[in-house]
Amino acid sequence: MLALSRGEDVSAAWMVAAALGSYAIAYRFYARYLLTRVLRADPTRATPAERLDDGIDFHPTDRRVLLGHHFAGISGAGPLVGPVLAAQMGYLPGTFWIIVGVIFAGAVQDMTVLFFSTRRDGKSLGQIAREEIGPVGGAAAVVAIFSIMIILLAVLALVVVNALAESPWGAFSVGMTIPIALFMGVYLRFLRPGRVAEVTVIGVALLLFVIAAGRWVANSGLAEAFTLDPRTLVIWLVIYGFAASVVPVWLLLVPRDYLSTFMKIGTIALLALAIVVTLPSLRMDAVTDFASNGDGPVFAGSLFPFVFITIACGAVSGFHSLISSGTTPKMIQKETQVRTIGYGAMLMESSVAIMALTAACVLDPGTYFAMNAPPAVIGDTLQTAADTISGWGFTVTPDQLAAAAESVEEESLLSRTGGAPTLALGLAGILSDVIGGDSMMSFWYHFAIMFEALFILTAIDAGTRVGRFILQDMLGGLHPRLARLRSNAWLPGVLLTSGLVVGLWGWLLWVGVNDPLGGINTLYPVFGISNQLLAAVALAICTVLLVKSGRLRYAWVTLVPLAWVAVVTLTASWQKVFSGDPAVGFLARRDQYQDGIDAGQLLPGAQDMGDMRTIVNNATVDAVISAVLALLVVIVLADALRVCVRAARDPGAERLNESPHVASRLIAPAGLIPTREERADLAAAGLGPGGGIPEGSAPVPTASSGAASGSASGANPEASR
Repeated sequence: MLALSRGEDVSAAWMVAAALGSYAIAYRFYARYLLTRVLRADPTRATPAERLDDGIDFHPTDRRVLLGHHFAGISGAGPLVGPVLAAQMGYLPGTFWIIVGVIFAGAVQDMTVLFFSTRRDGKSLGQIAREEIGPVGGAAAVVAIFSIMIILLAVLALVVVNALAESPWGAFSVGMTIPIALFMGVYLRFLRPGRVAEVTVIGVALLLFVIAAGRWVANSGLAEAFTLDPRTLVIWLVIYGFAASVVPVWLLLVPRDYLSTFMKIGTIALLALAIVVTLPSLRMDAVTDFASNGDGPVFAGSLFPFVFITIACGAVSGFHSLISSGTTPKMIQKETQVRTIGYGAMLMESSVAIMALTAACVLDPGTYFAMNAPPAVIGDTLQTAADTISGWGFTVTPDQLAAAAESVEEESLLSRTGGAPTLALGLAGILSDVIGGDSMMSFWYHFAIMFEALFILTAIDAGTRVGRFILQDMLGGLHPRLARLRSNAWLPGVLLTSGLVVGLWGWLLWVGVNDPLGGINTLYPVFGISNQLLAAVALAICTVLLVKSGRLRYAWVTLVPLAWVAVVTLTASWQKVFSGDPAVGFLARRDQYQDGIDAGQLLPGAQDMGDMRTIVNNATVDAVISAVLALLVVIVLADALRVCVRAARDPGAERLNESPHVASRLIAPAGLIPTREERADLAAAGLGPGGGIPEGSAPVPTASSGAASGSASGANPEASR
């Protein structure tokens, strides 16, 4: 505030300090309040991982490993790409929303969904909605959730394809994480059970080796074998997604996500350290003119509502609710761990978003807009781009743009839209000031591109498995003869539903790779809004569950973020459908290109009249999908309100569909670092730091777990219900 009022430069280090300090306070106090007062987590209650352990989907997993899996599962393209694109509004709006949004909305959603799913045998969000809200709102929620999930998975897969295509370094390094993960899974399951520290050291060492070896492979005779075109990558992604959905979680999904987390957090921590050491200034304006006039070249629309839609995963993301009600609740050891895994992992993701925004804003603004504005706006030459951007008030020269591309060994950085190259350039500039100097710019740039692909791939494997769970629940409820599909032990059902899920997003991806205007490219414009609409559904379901479980006085913790997210997303949906600006509204864009067809005129983005007609069809499809999804969400919200009002008036009128209370025999710490009491309990039971079930033990509540949760929940009738 002082620097802004004095017209001084603002150091990026202050953004890092503000974010990390806020996260620490929120986790220490607000997350604890949610755990002990609002949710009343019960350490004496057995989780589905303990009660239903089948070694396939249900499996008690060390909290440290599960935190890595959960973080990797929720961390898709959003926290890397969204904040970079939102930087066109200035660094201040994005930073403020990322920090405030995650504390009071995103982390709250992830933690509460994880808790309520754990209380219901790890059921999917759609099934919970059907049981707790009713047939109308539940059916609307299931259709919306599954449709949005397929769109999200296809978009994430497209980002991976774009990042790894023709990149032998990236393809080799990312591909080698699969056999490493398989080894780690077997090591923990059979060779050295419970030795998390050992397998972590081995896995991280192997990961660093394959990353370094990837560059060697790219410069050797093996490069051709790992230089994959987009079509080949699609096939491999579909095969990998199917395998990750079918094989036991302990074998591939969890160890690979855990391994990926070290690279993700390690890179972000290194970036934060480099910022503190180099203290780069934020060169982007605090708030740009594009925030008010809505004419931004990166994306059209004013600050409200579109900056909140664009940032998405860094603050609140509906996709997270699918992981929180998918794989994670089937593996969590104790209810008291939802604070560490649900709230903590979301804070970790938000820190990634802050770093991404910072990396974009330390770049010269002229370079930033040259990389993110489309050719139709800035042209396709350095001179036209420099002239156009300078006209916006961000001075840049052709020589500067050429030098930036040369520093990372790229032919051109013009119109490298999507956010990933911008983040890579910003990250490379910061890290090269600490390690290697200018000679390492190219290394760090291409390392960041590969890092983003690894980041996003972990969301695809977990998301596909969650999609299988949702489809199993949905098909199994259609007819009694199909009920067997819900069983995770029936292999034909698992194979069928996994194949259907990967087939749907794989088909959208395949068409999109082969046709720049088809497949997932058609649905890409609705990605951000659909993701946030899903967050509104998740928060609505959590509000219903709080009210039905007798926690009406605490319903504000989900109701307040629900109200904000609903207003933002429904406003954005309305504008995207009905705005008269063709750059914003789908119907206006359809009319614009239809008029061009009628006049025989080619408009930007089309190569011929066939493309013109495709754009008209795509805009119509996007408008219909946006309207239908918004309508489904309105139905869910209306039905949720009905249930809440009825439950508030007559608490006994609504039945809560929780699993029966079963006393837990498992002993495990609530947080990453065991307390003194927890260490004593583990030692008395003869267990290591990962916890477990003592041999021959009877169901016993642990005093230390109760202390860790801060609530005598075992004696609380509301906690039991």
